[in-house]
Amino acid sequence: MRRYVLAALVNNKLHMALGQRGVALIAPACHLIAYIISCIHPPYPALVVAYIFAGIANGLHEAAWNTYIGSLDNPNELLGLLHGVYGLGAVISPLVATNMITKAKVPWYYFYFFMVGPCHSTPCEILTAREIGISVIEAVLCPTVFWRFTGAAFRQSQEQSDEDSGDKAKNGLRDALFTRPAARVSWLSSFVLLFYVGVEVTVGGWIVTIMMEVRNAAPFPSGMTATGFWLGITAGRVVLGFVTARLGEKLATTIYITCAIVCALIVWLVPNFYVSAVVVSIQGFFLGPLFPCVVAVITKLLPKHLHVAAVGFVAAFGGAGAAVLPFVAGGIAQGTGVKSLLPFVVGVSAGILLLWLGLPRQRKSGAQQ
Repeated sequence: MRRYVLAALVNNKLHMALGQRGVALIAPACHLIAYIISCIHPPYPALVVAYIFAGIANGLHEAAWNTYIGSLDNPNELLGLLHGVYGLGAVISPLVATNMITKAKVPWYYFYFFMVGPCHSTPCEILTAREIGISVIEAVLCPTVFWRFTGAAFRQSQEQSDEDSGDKAKNGLRDALFTRPAARVSWLSSFVLLFYVGVEVTVGGWIVTIMMEVRNAAPFPSGMTATGFWLGITAGRVVLGFVTARLGEKLATTIYITCAIVCALIVWLVPNFYVSAVVVSIQGFFLGPLFPCVVAVITKLLPKHLHVAAVGFVAAFGGAGAAVLPFVAGGIAQGTGVKSLLPFVVGVSAGILLLWLGLPRQRKSGAQQ
């Protein structure tokens, strides 16, 4: 997590020096290093080093591509597709890894050959030109697409934006966090994502246990509720992005969060497995667009020279929710039982709504309220 945060925080300086081309070169290289180390089954300390590189790559990607797509036309639709594909990968990858381990009876580290190349009988075999992995494709495609997006081009676009808006770029991150009105947007967005990611990971991680212990369901259907939740998130990101573009981020996201709270209440108060299983998927559907909506709002409310720094910080800060809230949830479950997590999710979701309502509205003219 710390390396992820570090990468997100230095993203603005990297953009100023090397542009998106620099991110497109460095991030895939870090992914390749991480997966090559992992697929040769190293000792534990080497795995720690590998995941440092993976965290740096993820942090660089998070801020760079969210900011870039958020600045394009139709950002809600495009960000929804981006995060929808990300969510689809989050559904498919564990299924592939699980089947490799349980059915193909291969060691866990063979999964990483999908990242760098095929699953050979021995890790030391040399890959042929046709036998390339996902990260190799990433390392080729990203620089190809973003080769003309140099540091000079990025700096020129920032200067042009500052001239058009009348803003003067100083220290991107410092201005985003400690200068009004940008600080209000950055910090509220950070806590929205902190709680959102926390709810997402808490529900996704605990729903199987809740279904088995609270709803007395069998292990397999309980496991499928988690799959349904993540599929709901994926579908929501893709589908609701088009709805958000027509309603506006402020109104649409308020509706989504409210619907997610209603779903959480139903799961808590209706003691029926089948109802809970269906409603959890619907809850995921309405939670899904929150991350893309926050990114879209940041790129609309803040001047362009703050986009990379603000999105990088907000994404990194929000990512901490994946560690903080599940830890709190685990303490609650241990102290008062798994059933107590249901009102916990309702309460945190209500907190998301209150924080979201605190964000300024954007007038059509571009002014803020």
